[in-house]
Amino acid sequence: MVRANGAVSLRELARVVQTSEVTVRRDVRALEAEGLLDRRHGGAVLPGGFTRESGFPQKSHLATAEKTAIADLAANFVEEGEAIVVGAGTTTQELARRLARVPGLTVVTNSLLVAQALAHANRVEVVMTGGTLRGSNYALVGSGAEQSLHGLRVSRAFLSGAGLTAERGLSTSNMLSASVDRALVQAAAEVVVLADHTKLGTDTMFQTVPTDLITRLVTDEPPAHDDRAATELQALADQGVQIAVAGGQGGSAGSGAGGPGGDAVPARQQRRDVPVPGPRRQAPGAGGPLRSASASMLGEPGPGAERARVADMRRR
Repeated sequence: MVRANGAVSLRELARVVQTSEVTVRRDVRALEAEGLLDRRHGGAVLPGGFTRESGFPQKSHLATAEKTAIADLAANFVEEGEAIVVGAGTTTQELARRLARVPGLTVVTNSLLVAQALAHANRVEVVMTGGTLRGSNYALVGSGAEQSLHGLRVSRAFLSGAGLTAERGLSTSNMLSASVDRALVQAAAEVVVLADHTKLGTDTMFQTVPTDLITRLVTDEPPAHDDRAATELQALADQGVQIAVAGGQGGSAGSGAGGPGGDAVPARQQRRDVPVPGPRRQAPGAGGPLRSASASMLGEPGPGAERARVADMRRR
C-alpha cells in the first residue's frame, strides 16, 4: 500500500488488514528497521519521504474522515462578506465545498480544485492567481502566481501542508508550492492552518509558515495512544497558536451556534481555542480583516470572545 500510494495512515492499514492499530504499529516498526519504509506521525511513507510528495489521488484517500471534520469546523471561522485566500490541498478542497454557502464571500486561490468546488456558488466570487499548473496537486505555482498576489490584502489565509511542528511551523515537500504559500501568507492578516493529526510532528523540506505567524490550527482529535500528536499540540499552544479540535468527545463548545449560511455547528465538533499570550506578529504589511466591496461591515468579536479556555490536552 505504501509503494502504491506513497503514504498510508495506521488507521487505514488497520482497517484494510482487519487488525488493531497496536499490531499495525509494531509491524511498521519492523518494516522501518528493515529499511522498507519510514514511519511518520500516524502513518508511514516510502524511504526518503522527507523530500517525496504524494500526488492528489494518493492524498485524497488519506485521513478522509479527519479532513471532513476539520473542514466542517474551519468553515465556522469564515464570516459573510469576507475576503480570504485558500491554498491548495485536499483539506482546503473540503473547506471550499462548505464555503459555497457563505454569502458575499470573495475567495482568492491558486488551486483548481478549490475553484472547481466554488464554481457554481452564485454568492461567492472566486479570484484565481496566474502561474504554471502543477499536475500532481492541480495548483498554480511559479512567478506568475506569486506576482499576481502582490498588493493583495485579505482577512485570513487558510492553508494546508505536508507537516507541522512547533519548531518550524508548516512545511511542504515542494519548493514551488512553498513559495506560493508564503506569498499567500504575506497577503493575509491572519493565518489558519488545516492539518490532521497525522501531520503533527512531521517535518518536511520547505518551510511555508513559521510558527509565530500561525494564528490558529484546526485539527482533529489525536488517537489515545498518539503521544507525539498531543505533545506537539501542547507545544504549539505554548507558542501562542490557538488550537481548534474537531471531532472531540464530550460535546461541542459551538453546539447550536449559527455557522456560515445559518447552519448550526455539528454537535460532534469541539472547539478548543487557546488564548494568545500577548500581541501576535502579523504577516508583514497585513492590515486588519478586509471585506469584499459588496459586503456590509460586520462587527469583529471583542477580546473576550477570543479568550477561550486553554485546551485540556490529554497527556499520555
